[in-house]
Amino acid sequence: MLWADTLYALRLLRRSPAFTAVAVLSLALGIGANTAIFSLLYTVLLRPLPVERPGELVTFLQQYPGEPRGAYWSGRSFDHYRQNASAFSAMTAFGFDNSLRIRIGQGGEEQVAGEAVRPNYFEFLGLRPALGRLIEPSDEDSVAVISWAYWNGRLQADPNVVGKRLFAAGSARTIIGVAPRGYTGPLLEARTDVWLAKADQGGAILARLRPGATIEQARAEMSSLFRFTIEERTAHSKDSLVRKLQVHVEPAAAGLSRLRDRYGKPLVLLMGVVGFLLLLACVNMASLLLARVASRRREMSIRFGLGATRARLLAQTLVESLVLSVAGAAAGCLVAWAGIRILTRTMASGRLHEQARIEVQPDLTVLLFCIGLALLTGLLFGLVPAYHAFASAPVASLRQMGKGGETRLWRRFGKGLVAAQVALSILLATAAFALLDHVYRLRTLDLGFRSDNVLLMQLDARRSGLSREQLARLYPDMLARLQAIPGVRAASLCGCSPLQGCGASRFVLVDGFLERPEDRRFTALSWIAPRYFEALGVPLLAGRDFTFADATRPRVAIVSQSFARHYFPQTDPIGRRVRIDRDARYGGWYGDDQPYEIVGVVGDMKYHELRDPPQRTMYLHTFQDNQVMHQLVIRTSLLPASLAPEIRGVPVARITTLAAQVDSTIVPERLIATLTIYFGALGAVLAAIGLYGLLAYAVARRVNEIGVRMALGATPAGIVRGVVGESAAIALAGLALAVPLVLAGRVLAARMIADLTLPTPVPLVLGSALIIAVVLAAAAIPARRAAAVDPVEALRHE
Repeated sequence: MLWADTLYALRLLRRSPAFTAVAVLSLALGIGANTAIFSLLYTVLLRPLPVERPGELVTFLQQYPGEPRGAYWSGRSFDHYRQNASAFSAMTAFGFDNSLRIRIGQGGEEQVAGEAVRPNYFEFLGLRPALGRLIEPSDEDSVAVISWAYWNGRLQADPNVVGKRLFAAGSARTIIGVAPRGYTGPLLEARTDVWLAKADQGGAILARLRPGATIEQARAEMSSLFRFTIEERTAHSKDSLVRKLQVHVEPAAAGLSRLRDRYGKPLVLLMGVVGFLLLLACVNMASLLLARVASRRREMSIRFGLGATRARLLAQTLVESLVLSVAGAAAGCLVAWAGIRILTRTMASGRLHEQARIEVQPDLTVLLFCIGLALLTGLLFGLVPAYHAFASAPVASLRQMGKGGETRLWRRFGKGLVAAQVALSILLATAAFALLDHVYRLRTLDLGFRSDNVLLMQLDARRSGLSREQLARLYPDMLARLQAIPGVRAASLCGCSPLQGCGASRFVLVDGFLERPEDRRFTALSWIAPRYFEALGVPLLAGRDFTFADATRPRVAIVSQSFARHYFPQTDPIGRRVRIDRDARYGGWYGDDQPYEIVGVVGDMKYHELRDPPQRTMYLHTFQDNQVMHQLVIRTSLLPASLAPEIRGVPVARITTLAAQVDSTIVPERLIATLTIYFGALGAVLAAIGLYGLLAYAVARRVNEIGVRMALGATPAGIVRGVVGESAAIALAGLALAVPLVLAGRVLAARMIADLTLPTPVPLVLGSALIIAVVLAAAAIPARRAAAVDPVEALRHE
């Protein structure tokens, strides 16, 4: 019977290709979008590590107030926790290096991703080797393990790899085994190639909860033990904020990832958005199928008259809905595949240290999610038309077949479904406008510099083979050549450009200024060449810019307005002297007792983070102190490719623009805004389809009534007003439903997205206006059909 119903459903769908195409496309977009977001959400937040009992794993994170969380711990802190913690049965530590240089045997040197691990690392995770053996607690710092992917790929599954010598980090080690195939390390965004044993390794910590212990108990215990780390850090730092460090104990069943703090909440929010989109698709399908089933009352009446039971009619209608949902899910797999590629590419467009290069792999959980979603949607949008067929068949009779009327209850229910579609569409459109406004505000923040028409080129000085002294002689001539190119307004060099995400910072000592310990803050340091501020459009407030002649003179510095305001509130900073504090933890590689003379003051810039207030900054001459930097900053209206031939003698590693670099700091916000705009547009289309289907069906059922009214004197304009008025009433009902949804969504979104503010009802007004305009436009075609009814033909048919 099920097979017969399925074949019958397929024949019905084949007879209505337009309806089938619209239905499958709507479901494909809804199911595909949900599957794509869930796949990414599962990969980032939920997919467990392929280790023994991953649910027991936790990790420790530390955080300065208002700053991102970090996972680095000293070897002494690790030993203290391991010896004194009672909530954990075991601990291990590892340090990750994504640019480890190794050489195996007599082969050439190559760069791999490596981990230095405590000898109990593999025993702690409960892993078994694919070949040889793994590092054991009794091993010394002379052994290494390689990953299965590296062994199978780079080494072509060499069966004799065990016992070979591996040279890394200045020492020779022996390869003792190959890690199991599915394990690539505990970091989500990295794939480890080599593990090196190191007995005193610090870094990230993984711990196992003791049986019966809860994570709340672990957090309470770590809050007490963390005092050791604070005292350890205080002994080697003059930073007063060290005592405000906080410790976090977080579940680590899915591994460690900095992506969770950055993308966790946005992905959950996106999951909610696409959930509304799927609900909208289901409501749309229920509305269309309700009209379709009502138009098949003649068929249902005949089948009931020939002996079909209510249950049989119910099953037939549900099978048709499930066939549609399965077809939509199949097409949705293609949508999900494309969506995953777009999402992962967008997440990989961030700053170099924040780029999320993750692999979303096929998984049984994701497959079951997609199948379950297909069945759920089939039931959701199929129950209403199925119940309609179930309830109406017994009261229908062969004498009523020609009348084709539908009860007032079902007409009202159909209008209610369309009103719900309008409400959900307004919610999506309002979210799209709100998030678009949020991204626009972030992009138009006062950064202190102009990001338009600024080209950034990272020069690969290491590949050039030139020494610092040779580069110091080469770069001024290169800058002069660039400056002479028509259209180039200014060309300079720097170490880290604004919002690149890198940079140095130190405490400074200002002659004649006694700073209170609680006021001490790090001063950002940036090495630059002459005309740097001109290239960025930063105003020079006092003094002068650097010159190339300064390279052979005593040290000079330019400071930011915040720096000058703090250290020289009542005096002129020009000519004053400042020194870099030789803090013991930095080794003094450039912090010595030689002073810098302040020669200029420039405006504040948001140099490190978009949302942070401007930091006290000191700019140093890149050609002094043997600190030659390699990033070109060029303000130009020319294309990047036109400047590449002018860079001679030094290879170019990376080319981008400052505007793109600013955009790379708001990837999560851009991701949510872009997808919400797409979903909002799709919601508007679905609402238009739903209203069009309802009105087209209603007009078709009311042809006789419209003909009679026109024969009695009704005008086409009056008929059009009636149809459009009905549409407007449905749209206004949807607006009334949308307002509380928008208010609730506003509160939720503000918790999910940092700095999201919705001070005015403008997004709601714009979203409502857009959707109402779309649904009224969708009503135009049925209204014109109603106005075009021929009264004579209608009366003759009657």
